[in-house]
Amino acid sequence: MIHVYTDTSVIGGCFDKEFKEHSNALLNEFRLGIKKLLLSDIVMMELDPAKDEVKAKLTEIPNRYKIEIKGHPKAIKLAETYIAEGALSNKCYNDALHIALATLHGADILASWNFKHIVNRDRIKLYNSINLRMGYRIIEIRTPREILKPNDHEKK
Repeated sequence: MIHVYTDTSVIGGCFDKEFKEHSNALLNEFRLGIKKLLLSDIVMMELDPAKDEVKAKLTEIPNRYKIEIKGHPKAIKLAETYIAEGALSNKCYNDALHIALATLHGADILASWNFKHIVNRDRIKLYNSINLRMGYRIIEIRTPREILKPNDHEKK
């Protein structure tokens, strides 16, 4: 089963005109047990001020298909390295933490709609070069649309 670290933009995307189709489809795959959701304490903190309907999306996913993860010193060090080496700025600390947590907790993929800081080809190369140099695995980063299980009619 594929383990997907999902950042806050995907949860909020369930209510955004541009992103709702694919965000809801990904959450449905979690709900059905097609994929497992890696859910971090950072995402929960970022969702805290969100509307109740946004927070409620996570309650639709059975606990057996959710893995709750917490930050730790290695994640902080890795996130700070991304920033120190110019992959992100200090203003994007939580984005760096999302990437570090996904990396350290063995996510198969990180799902995000954050094109500026996370789903960005040049930045992904930097994250992965830092990961490899520090002895960690590379992380695949994609939008929900790119990682959805194809429907039967889409298979060729």
